[in-house]
Amino acid sequence: MNSSTNLAPTGAAGADADPAPLPLIAVTMGDGAGIGPEVIVPALLDPDTLRRCRPVVIGDAERLRQAARLRDIACEIVTVAAPADAAFPPGRINVVDLGLLPAELPWGTLSPVAGDAAYQYVRTAAELAMNGAVQGICTAPLNKEALHAGGHVFPGHTELLAQLTGVEEVSMMLATPTVKVIHVTTHLGLIDAVRKIEPGLVERTVRRGHEAMVRAGTPEPVIGVCGINPHAGENGLFGYGEEEEKIVPALEVLRADGIDARGPLPADTAFFLAGRGDYDLIVAMYHDQGHGPVKVLGLEAGVNLTVGLPVIRTSVDHGTAFDIAGTGTADAGSMIEALRQAAEMAPSPAQ
Repeated sequence: MNSSTNLAPTGAAGADADPAPLPLIAVTMGDGAGIGPEVIVPALLDPDTLRRCRPVVIGDAERLRQAARLRDIACEIVTVAAPADAAFPPGRINVVDLGLLPAELPWGTLSPVAGDAAYQYVRTAAELAMNGAVQGICTAPLNKEALHAGGHVFPGHTELLAQLTGVEEVSMMLATPTVKVIHVTTHLGLIDAVRKIEPGLVERTVRRGHEAMVRAGTPEPVIGVCGINPHAGENGLFGYGEEEEKIVPALEVLRADGIDARGPLPADTAFFLAGRGDYDLIVAMYHDQGHGPVKVLGLEAGVNLTVGLPVIRTSVDHGTAFDIAGTGTADAGSMIEALRQAAEMAPSPAQ
């Protein structure tokens, strides 16, 4: 077990081998009224980002220029017709400019126009990825209320990308330097989440997490699976036997297949044990069971991944932060980390 393993292998070409071309990563601008443009600009200019990938923004060039001015960053923001047309000299940001936002769009204000634009950025990036024009997608945050107001009723990026790529079921994974978590359910009310959990869904989620960890360079991951009730039910003391009904049958099948999935575990201790290195991956049963500990343990460097898509997708692990949008103070660390993860998980483009 190696709990410090990155979510993707770095790998290195031999000394005499030609280096593989860097992957093209489509960076969706997210909600233009939020902090997405403000974190994209410094993240795409970061030397470490440019050593790992060739990022191209899918968004609005003028909004990025406004963000650069807010942050007092001197750079060249250039529109390109397609990612393949982009060039990457220092100080340049390439944009497939959809031109959807009015120049006077206020920062930090919910806007149906920005919500629709955020959808169009993701739709375009998904098409590019499915056509092989980019090798991965990295998303800046969108605002769900604005997305809905713009006419696109999805709980979030995860479900939106699943529909756009024709996948029926995917999982959300959160990765920080301290702990990695995959969710059985995400954007559901707690009562609905408990109803939805069943052995087949638990098994499929664990398998997706196991596959992602193996791909990331942990060949035999140790996976801790949370219970639903406090103390994982404590042998029927809490709840109505949900652990025995919904989780245990899945664990029996997984272990029979050689997957080291342990549990059901009390969630409060599972994250403590993962933090000290006992588990490579934690399986959370519902949204806040996984998100709360992750945001305490590593929000600044957290990355959101969608596992099970036919394309690589990573994202920042924060929202649109309307309260600070337009101030030029947003931290770009999570975007830099999300780009790193996308670059390392993405396949090399065809030469």
